[in-house]
Amino acid sequence: MSRATRIIAGIAILLCLGIVGAWLARHWFDAPQPATPAPAVLPDPAAIRFPRNVEEFDQLFEAASNWGRWGPNDQLGAMNLITDEKRKAAVATVKLGRAVSLSRPLATASSTDMANGMFSNGSPFEHTMNPDLFSDTYTVNYHSYLHSHLDALCHFAWKGMSYNGQLTADVNTANGCTKLGVENLRDGVVARGVLIDIPRLRNLQWLEPGTAVFAEDIEAWEKMAGVRISEGDVLFLRTGRWARWERLGPWNVSMHEAGLHPSAASWLKERGVAVIGSDSGLDVMPSPVEGIPDSPMHILALTALGVAILDNQDLEALADTAAELKRWEFMVSFAPLVVSGGTGSPVNAVAVF
Repeated sequence: MSRATRIIAGIAILLCLGIVGAWLARHWFDAPQPATPAPAVLPDPAAIRFPRNVEEFDQLFEAASNWGRWGPNDQLGAMNLITDEKRKAAVATVKLGRAVSLSRPLATASSTDMANGMFSNGSPFEHTMNPDLFSDTYTVNYHSYLHSHLDALCHFAWKGMSYNGQLTADVNTANGCTKLGVENLRDGVVARGVLIDIPRLRNLQWLEPGTAVFAEDIEAWEKMAGVRISEGDVLFLRTGRWARWERLGPWNVSMHEAGLHPSAASWLKERGVAVIGSDSGLDVMPSPVEGIPDSPMHILALTALGVAILDNQDLEALADTAAELKRWEFMVSFAPLVVSGGTGSPVNAVAVF
């Protein structure tokens, strides 16, 4: 092959490679590539302990269950533990008469905290003045991560069963809850309240979202604060959610929040906690229980234990007052709207020192 022929052959090869390269660039490298998936929000590794899955959760559910404890027709659950004597003892804790509200203002603007229940105007609470301007109309979907509210025992179920072994299909109907509704709590609650301030225990302003609180953390707080939770008490768990919210702004609490680990359910039964409240949605999220992505602690509290829940309480002023007075117990009082068959109600709980 002559030198000229070799040159021509080389040029031809280069041209072919160029054509092939252009085709690849057009049909492969420039083609839309699969988007890189967002990193999954995983449970805090420290939260991975019993119950780790549905099977273990069922074991804990059975061990913590209060079904049948107060008879087959019980509508109150653990609130049966707040006896007349317990109410009188709670009143006796009042020394100064100083009152502290635990309610957040009803939110009239949308927020990333509001994971569900949005109205057409994008506001979780609607306040409309009537034409006479001397009356008004309220519309609120309170089951959210913004409004301070009470969960009735019919608010959650597990495997088709509601609290005390009631069939959920019979309890939860289109016309409301036929049993276990919030109207059963019409007499309200007057009880001894106890604040569990885990950020203060750890010398923090707040717990980071995803942090789990265990029974041993509560006991460590009891030892440091010199207080003990006893039968018939209302337990308030402060995570510092609203302190973080004020400093850093809102976030999707339904997906990522500090809260109580489900393993604490047996401890709640052992101590006889009547009602449990927190400054968030109570549960640590993401859920540490594989197969139960949504609120395993709610299931255990409401459905197994019969313990009503106070969600989204503002515990900042309460924590400041308790620290000032060096007193972590107080009288607490609240009552729901008497809605027949309601799954809960907005409430304004008030602590009195």
